[in-house]
Amino acid sequence: MNKISWLFDRFRFSGSKKDFIKCLEEESLDFFLENILRLMDLYLSVNRKFRLNIKDFNARYAFKSLDGKIDASVIFKDSKMEVRDYVIKDTDVTVMFRDGKALKNFLFSDSPDIIASILKSEISYTGNLNYLAKFAYMANHLKYKFTG
Repeated sequence: MNKISWLFDRFRFSGSKKDFIKCLEEESLDFFLENILRLMDLYLSVNRKFRLNIKDFNARYAFKSLDGKIDASVIFKDSKMEVRDYVIKDTDVTVMFRDGKALKNFLFSDSPDIIASILKSEISYTGNLNYLAKFAYMANHLKYKFTG
């Protein structure tokens, strides 16, 4: 691990890490996805190895929920990530979660099972399923990085 990553892990993430862990434990998951996206964006900006996940990767994601509490988007372009707190158009994949709990179950189960989540009607999607799997992988990496 390089010095910048170490410093970031030790000092700058202290607040975000606490928020992230608290978010995993709370029943109210209104800002769950936005916190994860912002944490992912910060981590991508300082961790060269993690940034390899988005090298030469251009994609547009939209996330929303049936209850209207989840409404966010991500744009990956030129090895950078941009988070929006609203749903964008012209996405590569749009994911609809039943609610915040379905989002948490999908992203942070020990092995995210996209098909099982779809069959249980916890999520639905339009677009490229592989992009959804890639996002779940990256989010899971954060989980293991910050919660052990």
